[in-house]
Amino acid sequence: MITTLLLTLGLTTAAQPAAAADPNTAYLMAHFTGESATGEQIYFATSTDGLHWTDLNYSQPVLLSNVGEKGVRDPSLVRSPAGDKVFLIATDLRIASGKGWDAAQHAGSTSLVVWESADLVNWSAPRLVNVAGGIAGAGCAWAPEAIYDAASGDYIVYWATISPLNGVDKARIYYSRTRDFRTFSTAQLYIDRPGSQGIIDTQIIEVAGSTGGYRYIRASGDGQISIEGSNSILSGWSRLGDISHLGLTGAQVEGPILHQFNGRNEWGLWVDQYAAGKGYLPLTTTNLASTGTYRVRGTSEYNLGASRKRHGSIMGITQAQYNTLQSRFGGNANRLQSYNFNTRYVRHANYDARIDANVSPLADSQWRIRPGLANASGYVSFESVNFPGYYLRHSNYDFALVRNDGTAQFAADATFRQVAGLADASAVSYQSYGNTSRYIRHYNYLLRLDPISTATERADATFRITS
Repeated sequence: MITTLLLTLGLTTAAQPAAAADPNTAYLMAHFTGESATGEQIYFATSTDGLHWTDLNYSQPVLLSNVGEKGVRDPSLVRSPAGDKVFLIATDLRIASGKGWDAAQHAGSTSLVVWESADLVNWSAPRLVNVAGGIAGAGCAWAPEAIYDAASGDYIVYWATISPLNGVDKARIYYSRTRDFRTFSTAQLYIDRPGSQGIIDTQIIEVAGSTGGYRYIRASGDGQISIEGSNSILSGWSRLGDISHLGLTGAQVEGPILHQFNGRNEWGLWVDQYAAGKGYLPLTTTNLASTGTYRVRGTSEYNLGASRKRHGSIMGITQAQYNTLQSRFGGNANRLQSYNFNTRYVRHANYDARIDANVSPLADSQWRIRPGLANASGYVSFESVNFPGYYLRHSNYDFALVRNDGTAQFAADATFRQVAGLADASAVSYQSYGNTSRYIRHYNYLLRLDPISTATERADATFRITS
């Protein structure tokens, strides 16, 4: 099974708020897409029925890691018990950089990547937490999950680490406790299968009421997708079965996601068809403890959207949260076409800003035209579609794509007044917010902030907004 550690993470559901202001009526999925240039980052999709999904942000990442290995996989969404915060934890790993799987397993990062948010659209900067560094011979920390423990008032965070123990080098599940996802207790061994059998992709869901007499159900990848039940998070687990009778063993699928459908006694188990490269397949049941009741949904019963969904997490959200996500990551993506070089568009390339023809990938030339960061009335800022949180910003009259640091200076440097085109009033030009004598223009195909006086300069400073 270790040879199949492509780790597609599933959901861990923290305790729900004791008295939610609004019911959950929709769903958010966080996932990654694969080992492409930007595939090992955080993607979002939403659904209103839990089976038919729409990619957010034009199938581009929503969160980017600039820490550790600068890639993330296996995201898990963890809601606080009060419902006022969501943590997103993920594996610190980027195979697309050329790192091989042997190095990733035995000489990889022992840290997790953590974000947090109060509203699902504004997220903290990513941070590293070294949870597995104290495990002797630890080679990785993969597929993190967390569940709130009401008895102790903290979260139990658990993940897979490959390390030698008792003469056997394999994947085992370890756990640690935290209250804030910043400070963690010393890692402890949690699950160790007999002999040489490793275990990965464990995730636990707390069942509302009970299922088959169990308060908790967990799924793991251990040669099968094994289902277990317990009334305690850390002990008392009983094996309930697997899904091999459906033709789905560890040789075909991994990365289980468990979740409850909103407002009804029905549950989903999503498994990643990694062997066939097809992404997730949904199974449903009204009794998680009875694996014989699991039903594979037909292809006409679900739709995963445009991107391939790998090792992700599903969380119920309210209608207000759904609307906010659509507003933030839906809508139109715009391109800025040069007026006098009409085959060229404003784009970013290695964080520099320029105008180019035949932009590839196309998303490098797609922008969300936001209300101005420094002044929302009559001013705009340009946020990258595929680098969310990064904006066109001038510094010393040169432009680059820069992450918003929240400062007033950044906001001023990234804000522009949209005016009638200096060369053609049917087009547009952009005047600097902080230096009103200067406009965005291209020069030698590079974007600059310059004073404008000649006809050539006016043409260079004029653009058309296209979809």
